[in-house]
Amino acid sequence: MKNQLIFLFSFLFFFAQAQLQENTWYKVSKITDGDTFYVMTKNSEKFKIRLIGIDAPESYNVGKKFRKEYFGKEAKVFATNLLKNKKVKLTFDVQKTDRYGRILAYAYLENGVFLNQYLVENGFAVVATFPPNVKFVEVFTKAEKSARNKKLGLWK
Repeated sequence: MKNQLIFLFSFLFFFAQAQLQENTWYKVSKITDGDTFYVMTKNSEKFKIRLIGIDAPESYNVGKKFRKEYFGKEAKVFATNLLKNKKVKLTFDVQKTDRYGRILAYAYLENGVFLNQYLVENGFAVVATFPPNVKFVEVFTKAEKSARNKKLGLWK
């Protein structure tokens, strides 16, 4: 059974990566919360994207593990205003998926804004890096410090 699960996760990992290319523009199809959204390929395939290195407050209750958090609704609205009907370019780090099957990515808006950093520097997310995906930890740490000092977003 364990070997079958390993095979299944390996297959899903490679299948998902084969469908999403780095530095390619994808249309955002749905925003789940402040750090998670869906993109759609040209073939109308949808993939759930989780932004690497940051954590936005939960905007709704999900089972027993994830509970709605302070400033969660505001973080989702902020992300929605940035992403709705837009395209994003994705880049990846070492680990490509998380234990929930989401694609882990850094995202860039069409105007060049680095989305992960922008959410943190405006106080709608905090730094949350998990090795081996630590490429931008210094960037995110500096952005969070700035948001705290300026009392932006959840730091008000």
